[in-house]
Amino acid sequence: MKDPQNAANWHNPQVRRSGEVDLCGEWGFAHDDGNQGMHEGWWERSDVFDQAIIVPYPPESKLSGLRATGFHPVIWYRRSFAAPARGEGERVLMTFGAVDYAARVWVNGQCVATHEGGHVPFTADITHALVEGEEQVVVVRAEDQPKDVRIPRGKQDWLEEPHKIWYHRTSGIWQPVWLTVVPDLYMTDIHFTPDLANARVRCDIRLNTVPQAPVNLSIALRTGDGQVLAQQAVSIADSEWGFDIAVPHLENGIHRDHLLWTPENPNLVDVDLVLEGAREDRVESYLGLRGVAVGKRRFLLNGMPYYLRMVLGQNYWPESHLAAPSPDALRREVELIKEMGFNGVRIHQKIEDPRFLFWCDVLGVLVWEEMPSAYAFSASGVERLSQEWAAAIRRDKSHPCIVAWVPLNESWGVHYIADRPDQKHYAKALYHLTKALDSSRPVISNDGWEMVESDILSVHDYAPDGKGITSRYHHPADVEEMLGSMAPARRRIVLDDPQWGDAPVMLTEFGGLSFLPKQGERWHGYSTVADPAEFEARLNDIFTAIAESPSLAGYCYTQLTDTEQEVNGLLTESREPKLPFETLREITTKPSAGLPHEQIDNARRLARKAAAGQG
Repeated sequence: MKDPQNAANWHNPQVRRSGEVDLCGEWGFAHDDGNQGMHEGWWERSDVFDQAIIVPYPPESKLSGLRATGFHPVIWYRRSFAAPARGEGERVLMTFGAVDYAARVWVNGQCVATHEGGHVPFTADITHALVEGEEQVVVVRAEDQPKDVRIPRGKQDWLEEPHKIWYHRTSGIWQPVWLTVVPDLYMTDIHFTPDLANARVRCDIRLNTVPQAPVNLSIALRTGDGQVLAQQAVSIADSEWGFDIAVPHLENGIHRDHLLWTPENPNLVDVDLVLEGAREDRVESYLGLRGVAVGKRRFLLNGMPYYLRMVLGQNYWPESHLAAPSPDALRREVELIKEMGFNGVRIHQKIEDPRFLFWCDVLGVLVWEEMPSAYAFSASGVERLSQEWAAAIRRDKSHPCIVAWVPLNESWGVHYIADRPDQKHYAKALYHLTKALDSSRPVISNDGWEMVESDILSVHDYAPDGKGITSRYHHPADVEEMLGSMAPARRRIVLDDPQWGDAPVMLTEFGGLSFLPKQGERWHGYSTVADPAEFEARLNDIFTAIAESPSLAGYCYTQLTDTEQEVNGLLTESREPKLPFETLREITTKPSAGLPHEQIDNARRLARKAAAGQG
């Protein structure tokens, strides 16, 4: 990629158009605890907005300026803005990165959008509502019922104060708001799916409407140093169009490696798209040439066995909750993951800001994307989660960093899946829905245990020491017995089908070590240590047992940072390491016994190090 720092200035770096207008900053704000705003027409009033809030920080957070952590199910926002300059045949779009949970938007008193789903974006065409030569006013009503456990809420608590593993809520606007000027006919979706074996990339385009006559789309793929990989022009006659782009440079299997995306070499390809029409729609994007799959009990990256070293990321900040405190904080989170030796992150119960995924693409961090859970099983819960999950996949499926989808976690929302056919069908349906929307990645139907159909057998095991890990994962016979019986959490790993074939086995939650809490301190952890020396020893013990297992294809340590009362991070909540980065990196990167080449590479590394020391 030629200029990643410049690309990071866009709110969605995968879809970059010139002239974005940022609407973050101070907005008027009002609580509507009596739910009177709709009856009293607050979208046409200014007097009720008696507070100020800093967008995009949720009102429960410190950075919002409010820190209103109590129950406020309905909140309102208001701000004025100048309409961006536009020519004839151009339109103005307003995009909200995320509003939790249900939103209604007015511009100059006209309703321009309604949306449900607290973790995914929505866009409104506001052109018809703009008033020429006047100041424009946008008003947002957000509703987030704090006690409703049928909505996808993830780690947000339904109690007023955080308890156990749940945190303060994130209501209302919590990702950026911005304006974009586009032509009458424009691209709404741009998706790329690499096909390395056939030396091509699949491109799927959506337009905002069906063109009145076929229109030309030109597309060019270039490396960061400007080398042209492909140029193509197609004629588009419908609002959804797919085509293949030949990439001849991929045909040479010996010399193509410098083009492929891996965490060690996160090569990105710049993409320029031009849609012709009365006015051109120009978009800059990017893609990564990589393939992911599973086979022979291993995770495969670009057709080769690859060991996943992941960490569980809540991606929650004490001063801003689910919202990042700054764009730089998103980049720093990715850098910290790399500095500790991990090659991946499982984003837990959150659909992350696309700028975080961008830095994972640029810096080389694999991502498991996981849908925030609802906690009650109902028809409305099924509808809500399925719709929002589909929207998340639609937004994110072109990110090369994303290598797995996780629609459910630990049977949250399907607590009786082992006994109820409807909940089992739901989990299977989510697996197949995900595969229908994106067949290019593995899908884990229910991370942790009680899996139905699943491409990876992902187990949660909080054994307090390496001995417990060794007893279940070192010998293949022990692994088979564990998979066929009860999990460490006293749940079955796999439901129905005893044949798991080539599915890799991964330990996707373990560890959770916390320093001993002080008396009276709010605290949650899975196991305790007394001091940094014991912390290092226990980590070494557990990670060594995992590395020595020939059966495990990867792991995910719990967790990246301390979060609220869940103080089991490798970093504090202020992102300070509890052990030196060099020590953590040495622990997390132990070569896996399951991949002989890692053992060989490590032996060569140690030999070079010894030789350098002797010299």
